[in-house]
Amino acid sequence: MASELPNRFLTPEDLVEMFELPSVETVYQWRRKRTGPRSFRVGRHLRFDPTDVRAWVDSQMGEAA
Repeated sequence: MASELPNRFLTPEDLVEMFELPSVETVYQWRRKRTGPRSFRVGRHLRFDPTDVRAWVDSQMGEAA
């Protein structure tokens, strides 16, 4: 993942591309299991704050160490 995240809310498709995930279903599974980055809905659309995504990545790296 690039060190610079976009200056906008991210979509599930953005996460698929950034993390090279198999599909958006992985992102939705993370949400259901509460294991992925914090997310919120705008109407019916799921969005992620880049700050929350970065914090989640940092926490994952800390757990792996």
